[in-house]
Amino acid sequence: MTKTVRTCGKLYLAGEYSVLTTGQGAILKNISIYMTGEIHFSECYQLFSDMFDHAVDLTPDDDYHLIQDTVAVMDEFLQSRSISLRPFSLTITGKMERDGKKFGLGSSGSVVVLTIRAITALYGLALSADETFKLAAYVLLKRGDNGSMGDVACIAYEDLIYYQSFDRQKIAEQINESPLKQVIAQDWGYVIRRIQPQLTFDFLVGWTKEPAISRDLINQVTSAISSSFLAQTQEDVLRLEKALLAGEKEILKESLEKVSHLLMELSPAIYNEKLRALKRASQGLDCVAKSSGAGGGDCGIALSFDSQASEILVERWQVAGIELLYREKL
Repeated sequence: MTKTVRTCGKLYLAGEYSVLTTGQGAILKNISIYMTGEIHFSECYQLFSDMFDHAVDLTPDDDYHLIQDTVAVMDEFLQSRSISLRPFSLTITGKMERDGKKFGLGSSGSVVVLTIRAITALYGLALSADETFKLAAYVLLKRGDNGSMGDVACIAYEDLIYYQSFDRQKIAEQINESPLKQVIAQDWGYVIRRIQPQLTFDFLVGWTKEPAISRDLINQVTSAISSSFLAQTQEDVLRLEKALLAGEKEILKESLEKVSHLLMELSPAIYNEKLRALKRASQGLDCVAKSSGAGGGDCGIALSFDSQASEILVERWQVAGIELLYREKL
């Protein structure tokens, strides 16, 4: 019997660079653009993703190493529950890209969470959002990933969240020294809070159709992060969370403008011309716009508090060559 699961995408509202530092917070929004997984027991293992033009089994493959590593961790997880992994066929569709250009919605985190959900669905196991997050973060940390894991948290929770990062190096060391069951049972020190906004607005995502800045540039940007940047960003991330919860529109707009300005000061690479145009389009309207994620390309976001302002913003984006990728009323 085939089981079908899916995972969403994610985008940062604020804190995308500061959250790389332990104890710093960020706010992320789930995006209802999905990857889908279909899984069933079979005579032999078969993994297929529409990202690639071939299927594989569990023999190491450069294209499928992320999925294969997740399967290996899930094998250990099932064994800890006295369950033996049996051969299955897993098909993944939904590339979160168009014409070979990525949207920047978090595909690697989505793939790991999707594989975890598929295998647990196959065995009829119900995992909480927190358990799913920990398992997915475990997979990535074991692989040497040095990301904040904020994207994984948002994808696992499928919600607008506040996420505060933990000491990933410490947990990675424990992964190398202790059994999975023992590591998963520990308190890692992160914080994840769901946010229920108490005001109505349009959440819009503009896609620049350009790639985000390179890993080398990201490393240059992160090396420029100062204690002042961290302190100011954290203050406004918390102000943003509070404004969302209290329905305080002006404070919300001010805090997003502040974190956007801090990113501009951090590095000119974050706001390329397309993202500057995406932000300029909000001028004179009852809305606020900023880059999202690494910057230099991919997507930017806008929060609009007036339906007419939303239409004008989208028209301005179109003129600037920016595609409305996603829209949701909150």
